[in-house]
Amino acid sequence: MAKILISPGRYVQGAGEMKKLGTYAAVYGKKALVLITESGYKRSSAVIEEGFQNAECSMTVDYFQGECSKKEISRICALMEEKGCDLMIGIGGGKTLDTAKAAAYYRKVPVIICPTIASTDAPCSALSVIYSEEGVFEEYLFLPANPNMVLMDTEIIAKSPVRLTVAGMGDALATYFEARACRDSGAATCAGGKVTGAAMALAELCFDTLMEEGVKAKLALEAGACTEAVERIIEANTLLSGIGFESGGLAGAHAIHNGFTVLEECHSMYHGEKVAFGTITQLVLENVPTDELEDIIDFCIELGLPVTLKELGITDPTPEKIMAVAEAACAPTDTIHNMPFEVTPESVAAAILAADRYGRYFLGE
Repeated sequence: MAKILISPGRYVQGAGEMKKLGTYAAVYGKKALVLITESGYKRSSAVIEEGFQNAECSMTVDYFQGECSKKEISRICALMEEKGCDLMIGIGGGKTLDTAKAAAYYRKVPVIICPTIASTDAPCSALSVIYSEEGVFEEYLFLPANPNMVLMDTEIIAKSPVRLTVAGMGDALATYFEARACRDSGAATCAGGKVTGAAMALAELCFDTLMEEGVKAKLALEAGACTEAVERIIEANTLLSGIGFESGGLAGAHAIHNGFTVLEECHSMYHGEKVAFGTITQLVLENVPTDELEDIIDFCIELGLPVTLKELGITDPTPEKIMAVAEAACAPTDTIHNMPFEVTPESVAAAILAADRYGRYFLGE
């Protein structure tokens, strides 16, 4: 199996870049469908419309209906055909962007991804996560190409709720540990090959950036400031984690996240918050040295990421609920089987309970 690294065609990050959206779009098409939530458009309509003034590309706007489901993707595809759009632009959060990528794939048109938050590593990837209309994970849709362009307007992102960027750090926290597991097991990554040295280096840089800049960035964002630490965390959450997870591989943390989606109590939690707890659980499965586990739990506590089942919204963690999560995480097609040892629902359930107990211990409960 060959070593493979994939990435978006272009990555642009900086303050005020959304004002150039129409100019960027004109490189890829003549008429763009802009997919965005209704509330998102109310907040950003002025800057988006300014971005298309005098541009050689027109736009039509449609509102995302809230779930990256097969039904929603089909609706967007039909609308693009009806409107004659030859370019897709997704603006917003992870599920909006995943829907835009999937629709662009089925319509065979270019796609520009414009996150307004830095809450996941989804924007750069050739992947859409498909959920049921009720929000339960169904499958990964692996796409043949990454987005043509990813545009990060840090002025907009820095104004988003701090919890979202912190959740992005929770998602990015898994990148190095999952890539390490895939490297050790020789598993195929999302890119369809083995881990490259470049992907491992990016994954490690992602982790180092989180450890060095994460708390500083959170504090700066709480003060309403877009500092260099914030810029570096936005890059880590999006580009470094995006390439790192895709070309480095997924393993236990994201599979355990997928398991938690079967519990309705967790539906109010962000993707990265569940992945953070999944990362701790993966480290328990691996039985990493105490100091490594303690460092990660302390980091999560300092940022406010969940380290207990209660913080995930599970106030009554019955054995049946934990086993349901573990069985879903161990689905035959999920990535937990990329771990460098055999994993069973029983071992995952035990690791979840142990991770919860460790979290409560470090919280002093």
